[in-house]
Amino acid sequence: MKKLILFLCLSITVQAQNNLDLYLLVGQSNMAGRGTLDNYLLPSDSLWMLAKDLSWVRAKEPFHYDKSAAGAGLAASFARIILSKDKHPIGLIPAAVGGTSIRYWRSGAQDPATGLYPYDDAIRRAKVALKHGKIKAILWHQGESDTERTASYVQEFISLMDNLHRDLDLPLGSIPVIIGETGEFGDRSNSRQRINAVIREIPNRLPFVKVVTSEGLTHNGDLTHFDTPALRELGKRYAEVLLRFRQ
Repeated sequence: MKKLILFLCLSITVQAQNNLDLYLLVGQSNMAGRGTLDNYLLPSDSLWMLAKDLSWVRAKEPFHYDKSAAGAGLAASFARIILSKDKHPIGLIPAAVGGTSIRYWRSGAQDPATGLYPYDDAIRRAKVALKHGKIKAILWHQGESDTERTASYVQEFISLMDNLHRDLDLPLGSIPVIIGETGEFGDRSNSRQRINAVIREIPNRLPFVKVVTSEGLTHNGDLTHFDTPALRELGKRYAEVLLRFRQ
């Protein structure tokens, strides 16, 4: 009897990990999440995440593992809202790497700080996930490391989108890409305002990209990373922008 129960549980688990709505989480630390963990309530039976070892596990923060500082992130509240609307199991693909410039988000590029290959690792993980579902959207949050490189940012982002779609065999523009503004708190040099202005230009070049505002959001004390309440709100904004895009 115990063997039968175990078999049935395993069968249900395997079935739950197939036909997932997949969301690729890419960018740097504010996507990976640096918020204080707060036991945020997540649906245990319909939300999965691809772990570091490429196995599917029930989603639990921190989703990312890029650095020891990984904590609460925006994807939790995003997923909870999308689940409430779609009623379909979700598979999150955590692939953000804190501190990375967009110039390291290309094939073969190694991030000197972590020794990781952000783009190649994201593609590898996404291809594993695609055996269990379809990518419904790409969520990107990055820019804090490129406030002094705004002149090339839009073209680098366009190249990133071309490469991601090609390497994941997705027709360009076939899925929404949601990107967020950096936090402008403590921005005495106006560098965050400049990168945010550039980020807001991207949908003019790529109509399948939509931008999420960071207006009014707060930081965790370091003037760089969103705090947990801000990340919960940011995730909601990502979800709301995606839902409006799909209408």
